[in-house]
Amino acid sequence: MRKLYLKKGFVVCSLTAAMCATLLGGCGNKTEEEESDDTGTTDVSEENESTVYGKITEVGESSITINVGTVAENETDAETGEDTDEESDEKTGDGLAISYTDEEQTIQITDDTIITGMSMGGGMSSGDRAGGDMGDGETPPDMPDGETDGSGDANDTEDGATTMSYIYASDTETSGNDDATPPDKPDGEESDGEAPSGDMKDGDKPDGEAPSGDMSDGEKPGGEAPSGDMEGGEMPDGEAPSGDMEGGESQELTISDLSVGDVVKVTLDDDGNAETIEVVSSASGGMSGDMGDGTGSQSGGQSSGVDSYDAAYEYTSDTSESGTSYSSTGTDENAIHAYSGATVELSDITVDRTSSDSTGGDNSSFYGVGAAILESDGTLYINDSTITTNAAGGAGVFAYGDGVVYVADTDISTSADTSGGIHVAGGGTLYAWDLNVETQGESSAAIRSDRGGGTMVVDGGTYVSNGTGSPAVYTTADITINDATLTANGSEAICIEGLNSLRLYDCDLTGNMADSSQNDCTWNVILYQSMSGDSEVGNSDFEMYGGTLTAKNGGMFYTTNTESTFIISDVDIEYADDSEFFLKCTGNSNERGWGETGANGADCTFTAIDQEMTGDVIWDSISELDFYMTEGSTLTGAIYDDEENAGNGGSGYCNVYIDADSTWIVTGDSQVTELYQ
Repeated sequence: MRKLYLKKGFVVCSLTAAMCATLLGGCGNKTEEEESDDTGTTDVSEENESTVYGKITEVGESSITINVGTVAENETDAETGEDTDEESDEKTGDGLAISYTDEEQTIQITDDTIITGMSMGGGMSSGDRAGGDMGDGETPPDMPDGETDGSGDANDTEDGATTMSYIYASDTETSGNDDATPPDKPDGEESDGEAPSGDMKDGDKPDGEAPSGDMSDGEKPGGEAPSGDMEGGEMPDGEAPSGDMEGGESQELTISDLSVGDVVKVTLDDDGNAETIEVVSSASGGMSGDMGDGTGSQSGGQSSGVDSYDAAYEYTSDTSESGTSYSSTGTDENAIHAYSGATVELSDITVDRTSSDSTGGDNSSFYGVGAAILESDGTLYINDSTITTNAAGGAGVFAYGDGVVYVADTDISTSADTSGGIHVAGGGTLYAWDLNVETQGESSAAIRSDRGGGTMVVDGGTYVSNGTGSPAVYTTADITINDATLTANGSEAICIEGLNSLRLYDCDLTGNMADSSQNDCTWNVILYQSMSGDSEVGNSDFEMYGGTLTAKNGGMFYTTNTESTFIISDVDIEYADDSEFFLKCTGNSNERGWGETGANGADCTFTAIDQEMTGDVIWDSISELDFYMTEGSTLTGAIYDDEENAGNGGSGYCNVYIDADSTWIVTGDSQVTELYQ
């Protein structure tokens, strides 16, 4: 792994091509390659009769019951590579197509049974990647004039030291994806980002436009975001992390990690007991583990799934109500549940949900059990209303599954644990305008999402969380927020897990996370993979354009055990007095088990656009960091390698790209792999 060493006091910028960085030492260019374990897809015809595939329907104390499946290899179109097998019930990532029979089989698990599943970590040790492909880590991008010498113009001096003149310029594009584009409106027309214009009984719905969430054209509400073009050069030809999990590691599990819905491959011993169980497809897209918001408290016991809901009031046909008061005191019941495809309009209502016996937990987080208002299949409009809950699992407004909620000018207050303000899960969709939301409990983010994700678009309003493990926004969905005040008084400001995204425009964001012995560090914004199964493995995306960002304790940005993308543009940042870092991109030894220590680094692309930044950037050898500074950005701080959580190390890298208008003021001894100007 190549490193460039910079001494404290250097200013790295492009004001002159003669600016040099002193190399105090180097490791040479290490180009170790590892053979990928490419054995192809399973030849089902060679499977022993003692091997059975199936989907788990029940997990006992020492046994599992499966719906037995017949297995074949996926067939693909030679030209398109697309699946041509449409008859199978399940397709796994290892090239198998499974069709389920009516047969159920109960299989005993003994002390000798070995249970395994693929590791969730998106940030595995760089040296362990399939084929040893290091992306840009060891092969620098082309220089603007087509030269390919990534080492710059090196010149030996009389004292044996080496100086290097960095004359690179590069161009980077920073367009986001459009995952948060709102879905179709209920009438089937393509959404243009506008709220529905139809009238509510005794009142109009908001007539403003919600943010569309579409970042593909680089535009933010009310104007065009900076393009990220660097002056005088071409963009490096390296690609951001692809999210490809090939080369992920198998990890040993226990029976408590198995869940209903998991697809398993079971090898039986001579007595018909399970010799090995391999989870080939998880019901949740991941392995089981502790879960909660951010640093947070667990949301409860294992989910048992929901077949039906109890509710004080149900709406299953088109309805309009105004000025109505609703009360709910039952255990784990909803005050209002709308479903069966109904369109329900509620204006100027009051909802009170109070229960000391409610349990909260995963069924509340994943399915909306106990929420004050739940929409699970249909369209719900809420306007000019007041919603109050004091019950475990008592979210304010919850959109689940095929439910779509539009809520405006409403006050929401929750007091107990696992009680977010507005919440989506299971693919639900929620649009909000000018809400006043405050939560008090643990695992109660003001804007919250959970397993199965969904879409949220929020315009205006104030969102405050006060509990520990309760960020202002907890993201296992695609969320876009415009012109809102977001405050976490007892937690980090933002938590994004796995393949999900958050985009903020002109928002005021504040976090105040307490130090904890469970954590390696304290942060304000975290992008990570917790291993809980709450989110699909993939790239976490955080984008913030304009507005303010305040940390009252700890460092600012932290990413671990995942692939991640940060884009920060013209944000006014205020740092904690004890700020430990500006960005930390490393592995972890967190007590909650965020990946395997020594193989749980982060693959991060961080882009600053017209951004003032203060603080250190920390990386390690099991992580990959591409750090871009564009359009007049300035970093005042050091960039260095900290191997504390890197185990035996890897072949990771830190590449820094600085355009012609940007500056790095080096405040401490620094190490980077490549520095491009």
